[in-house]
Amino acid sequence: MDTTPAGAVTAFSNLIVVRHPLVQHKVTLLRDQRTPTKIFKELVDEIAMLMAYEATADLPLESVPVETPLEQTTGQRVAGKKLTLVPILRAGLGMVEGIYRWVPGARVGHIGLYRDHDTLEPVDYYFKVPGDTTERDFFVLDPMLATGGSAVSAVSSLKRAGATRIRFLCLVAAPDGVARLAAAHPDVTIYCASLDRELNGAGYILPGLGDAGDRLFGTR
Repeated sequence: MDTTPAGAVTAFSNLIVVRHPLVQHKVTLLRDQRTPTKIFKELVDEIAMLMAYEATADLPLESVPVETPLEQTTGQRVAGKKLTLVPILRAGLGMVEGIYRWVPGARVGHIGLYRDHDTLEPVDYYFKVPGDTTERDFFVLDPMLATGGSAVSAVSSLKRAGATRIRFLCLVAAPDGVARLAAAHPDVTIYCASLDRELNGAGYILPGLGDAGDRLFGTR
């Protein structure tokens, strides 16, 4: 069956699907149930790194003087942004290192959530981010945006702590999750590598890639 419902992407104004050929190639490998844990972890890392290139494309720059071996010139650097990566535990951890290689000066916070298998709603058990939240740009990381409950809860927690600039990065999203996050937090841009077709009765994304946490940490 098709991966994405016709017209679904254009229905979400706050959604950016990263369509780079390398990203799409790696997502296909990620979906394959035969992909072993080691390769799965490497793919998540690589896709997150490629997506971060897109998600940081609009960071403002400022001019700075630079002395080359031959003369002085003017270069550009990111203008005073404090980036913080916030993985939703545990699966979001798999996306941290890939993005951190792009922005090694970033801080890393953590939000602990798990989904109750009966209600499909998130249960919050841990929250730790840098204190100067109003001065920071936050990238919330989770490989899957399924029902959207965990994403909404994580963003809400960040806003209660004072955060005002938040982006959500995932690998695979379902229309239900995108719609729920957009309704609760219309100011949050969502980046994904694929907008998949739908959720099944258990709240898993179809066609999806299974349970990202289990596949990352070999607990399936």
